[in-house]
Amino acid sequence: MSVLANKDKRTEARVNEVIASVPVLRQEWRERATRRLNSLTKPPGSLGRLEEIAARIMAIREEERPDCSKKVIFTLAADHGVTEEGVSAYPKAVTRQMVLNFLSGGAAINVLCRHFGIDVVIVDIGVEGGTDELEGLVKEKVAQGTKNMACGPAMSAEEMYAALEVGIDLARHAADNGSKLIGTGEMGIGNTTAASAITAVLTGRPVSDVTGRGTGVDDAGLRRKVQAIERAIAFNRPDPSDPLEVLRKVGGLEIAGLVGLILSAAARRIPVVVDGFISSAAAALACGLQPRIRHFLFAAHRSSELGHSALLEFIGQAPLLDLEMRLGEGTGAALCMTLIEAAAKLMNEMATFSSAGVSEAVG
Repeated sequence: MSVLANKDKRTEARVNEVIASVPVLRQEWRERATRRLNSLTKPPGSLGRLEEIAARIMAIREEERPDCSKKVIFTLAADHGVTEEGVSAYPKAVTRQMVLNFLSGGAAINVLCRHFGIDVVIVDIGVEGGTDELEGLVKEKVAQGTKNMACGPAMSAEEMYAALEVGIDLARHAADNGSKLIGTGEMGIGNTTAASAITAVLTGRPVSDVTGRGTGVDDAGLRRKVQAIERAIAFNRPDPSDPLEVLRKVGGLEIAGLVGLILSAAARRIPVVVDGFISSAAAALACGLQPRIRHFLFAAHRSSELGHSALLEFIGQAPLLDLEMRLGEGTGAALCMTLIEAAAKLMNEMATFSSAGVSEAVG
């Protein structure tokens, strides 16, 4: 066996180890959280979904006073060969241009992360062209983007596993640096096409029902996009029961990286705030690989992208916000991280009826 084949086997084994190591959330911690919340100076359940969030955070972390103050969003960038089919309103070069914008602090994700005190890490996992000279960029390029999925598999098995491993390592480093909450973000011209293809395959819905306008294509562009996805699925015939096959054939390098990130964060008991449509496609694949992943996810918002509701239903998540956003980058995750931190602080810092000398409900 060649050195390369040995490396591929080791990487595959590592991915499988991470998948298997995602823990089960123990009922006793949910019950502890409920008792704590019901002891606080408020009517039971009066904080609505904030109480649900707080209880899940305690159960995930298995800590009486879970801390969510150190937050990080990983924005993974990669190009997509399917742009050759005219599926985007913007040229492929915009992926690299937006990476430069992220690094200079001028994008929406930068503004929100500065406002909320969230670290943002920009990762080149598959941007076409050289990025070695760019300071502040995490350089983990697996390939110069994916191949055109309308003509064959988007990536090789080696590329897919390498991208998964990048995500696994990102979450490991975040955990080692004390991050308590991880958000997903992405950038890649053409990636709503990949996410729509994944959605159609996993949910079994018609391509036209889960494919939106992405960057804002006109009617002709939308038809090209739907047709390109239909050709990709017909040519590649991805098996919906095999998430890695779906990822390899119609996915993207940044989506693969996010799958690894989500799996690895959950294995380390770090809650994951899933951004929008593309991030949810990655979350759906991760859930297909390990159903226990669902318990570690918080869906940030409902994107206005056509297929997002179908993905949210598939992963069993109710979004925290619905602001008709569809930007990506991790912007929805940034908005919701502050809600999650607030929920944890309410549970941690509110007085109890006993400590405040407040009478509890009668009967």
